Amino acid sequence: MKVSLSWLKDYVTIDVDVDKLAEALTMAGLEVDALVDRYAYLGRIVVGRIVQMAPHPDADTLSLCRVDVGTGIKSVVCGATNIKEGVLVPVALPGAQLLSGDTIEAGRIRGQVSEGMLCSEAELGLGMDSSGILLLPETAKPGLGIADALGLSDCILEFDLTPNRSDCLSIIGIAREVAAILKTPLKYPRVKLPPGEIPIEELTSVTIKAPEHCPRYAARVVTDVKIAPSPFWLQDRLHSVGLRAINNVVDVTNFVLMEMGQPLPAFDFDRLAEHRIVVRTAQEGQTFSTLDGVERTLASDMLMICDGKGPVALAGIMGGLESEIEDHTTRVLIESAYFNPITIRRTAKRLGLNTESSHRFERGVDPAGTIRALDRAAQLMVELAGGKLAEGVIDVYPRPIPERVIDLSIKRTNRLLGTRLSQDEIGAYLKSVELDVEPLDEDRLKVVPPTFRVDITRAEDLMEEVARLRGYDQIPTTHPVSHVVARKPDKKLRVRDRVRQLLAGCGFSEIVTYSFISRDACDRLLLHDQDPRRQMVSIRNPLTEDQAVMRSSLIPGLMATMYRNSKQRNEDLKIFELGKVFLSTARDQLPDEVEMISGLWTGARYDRTWHFKETKADFYDIKGVVEAVCAGLNITGVRFTSLTGTDFPYLRPGYAAQIHAGNGRLGAVGELSPAVLKNFELKQTAYCFELDFDRLIRHVTEQRYARPISRFPATDRDLSLIVDVPVEAQGVLDFIKGLNQEFIETVEIFDVYQGPPLPEGKKSMALRFTYRSFERSLTDSEVNTIHEAIAQKILKQFNAQLPPGEAR
Repeated sequence: MKVSLSWLKDYVTIDVDVDKLAEALTMAGLEVDALVDRYAYLGRIVVGRIVQMAPHPDADTLSLCRVDVGTGIKSVVCGATNIKEGVLVPVALPGAQLLSGDTIEAGRIRGQVSEGMLCSEAELGLGMDSSGILLLPETAKPGLGIADALGLSDCILEFDLTPNRSDCLSIIGIAREVAAILKTPLKYPRVKLPPGEIPIEELTSVTIKAPEHCPRYAARVVTDVKIAPSPFWLQDRLHSVGLRAINNVVDVTNFVLMEMGQPLPAFDFDRLAEHRIVVRTAQEGQTFSTLDGVERTLASDMLMICDGKGPVALAGIMGGLESEIEDHTTRVLIESAYFNPITIRRTAKRLGLNTESSHRFERGVDPAGTIRALDRAAQLMVELAGGKLAEGVIDVYPRPIPERVIDLSIKRTNRLLGTRLSQDEIGAYLKSVELDVEPLDEDRLKVVPPTFRVDITRAEDLMEEVARLRGYDQIPTTHPVSHVVARKPDKKLRVRDRVRQLLAGCGFSEIVTYSFISRDACDRLLLHDQDPRRQMVSIRNPLTEDQAVMRSSLIPGLMATMYRNSKQRNEDLKIFELGKVFLSTARDQLPDEVEMISGLWTGARYDRTWHFKETKADFYDIKGVVEAVCAGLNITGVRFTSLTGTDFPYLRPGYAAQIHAGNGRLGAVGELSPAVLKNFELKQTAYCFELDFDRLIRHVTEQRYARPISRFPATDRDLSLIVDVPVEAQGVLDFIKGLNQEFIETVEIFDVYQGPPLPEGKKSMALRFTYRSFERSLTDSEVNTIHEAIAQKILKQFNAQLPPGEAR
């Protein structure tokens, strides 16, 4: 929003420096982004005195001028006839940029050097006369800047308004704020209409068929207008805020738009079929050509301004080609309406149109200001276009906007703001911005906001008004009094941080990927049709096809990261992600959000250094990471069993395991299936784990117990077994644990072998037992007896054999 300081002064007296004014407005919540000198473009245009004139040798209509510009004499070729030796004129020096955008350069005209340009008032943007050079008063001095010589001074304030302050999208709206801040009266423009001739009801009518979209529509008719260029003052006002002058009728509507914030389309009355207005919604698929020459396809919820036959304008956004003001227009219908902001915003966004009108209507204009703005435009149109006003105004208002009444407590206001303002002070602040204030009792005020303040709907909004009008810098700084009690962080937060620490300690880097994935991610993971992870949540307006659904697994994100790294030749990667996956439950219901931990390891086991041979990571490395995390979380009883079923089809059979704790499954770990790697365009073997964090946390024990260390020595015994290949090591360990032998301290598997000379279908498994008593030293015979008994039970349970030559 651009505001000219000189235009602003038409409505409010400003006796402070513009910098202080900008600071005060910013502190009042109207941020001033920039202060721009409106006449900065005149910087390279100076006063010059013509000291010598001579005819151009090769052109009868041109003169050669020698001009004193203060710093020297310049040669300028000029064709004007109103100049002579001794007069003072504006000289545009090389590099000057005129209001039209043209840049002046030194050159030759018909063979003669010209080092600048003598300017008319039209070329300087200071008037409309282009018939001759602007002659300056004798008080000016050569070399003085033209802006200083003519006393030209105006500053443009550029505002960055928040969407809720639609009342400030006008010069008067800003003036109202300035008046409140400076405590000076606001001067509204005086509107006095001449008496009308023909009653407007005999000329036209207005019908609203969609009152929910258009609660109010008013119109006036002006006849016998003469289309012509606007007077300079009007063009100058429009230029000051960045609008282009078109003709006197259109310029009046744009002037009132900027002055009062009310868009006012003007229609050629004679081009309106049946000379009437119908406000209705469009037909689905209907086309309409707007003023910019674009044919647009409409939807059934888009509001249209129509005549007796069809659409003439997109309501609140842009007019049409069939009813625009033309040079031969003699009768004009002026529209002033209030449209539903949601309707205008939806239509403008869908059609990709953002105009000065839609910008205001979609934020909310003043429904009570439609007639005032309409009368102002009619007054100016009669004055500037020589028109005659039709008697009366058409005002169709089927759905009046209700008055808002707010009860404001003085005590609560002071408590929330940290102030000690009296009822009179608070009332004065609110009245300064035209709020109707009436005391109810010693503590309460009845406040009725004006209809142009669409942002004030509750008591807190009034408190904000008091705070900003008093000045945020005038409110004392206070600190809330509270009793802070230290509390142990939530268990989930603590475990999350601990998991991150443990994985970082294993050399993993945490990644954060988008929660959106491609719709075909489940296909690439080879998930079966009934897998619950296929119940994905679709995104209504996805940015790309690769982000069309909410993720139901973290694995695609890990593999996408591996793919990007492989493209950068980073083939050694250890990454993990801790985040939520989303499983759809039913239509129109929130999905289940499950927190998961997933990690991926590919490439080398160790970082490449001189003292390590390059060795590729394998299943036992990634399994060791899971064991380390579980041990670091003090989770006991973690077991790894062979993969069964179809829950993890993306893991390679025989090279993966399920992870259990207690009676539940935590997840899985293993090598990614070659088919899945191919689906993700990956060539290098990779291993991953996937843990359900919500299940994992149930098994985390934060209490630790001390156990005395036996002072008696331990004794080790080894046992080598030959078992069938399907026999799981975990099953053997669980069986031994179930024997509850009191002297067994630990059992671990230290070797597994499969191959010659063992028979096919058999494998060798070596276990190491550690025996210890807390009461005495165990003798070898005791240990041998216990060990032999355990061995016999294992052999029987698993149909195992001892290696040839080993004693029973």
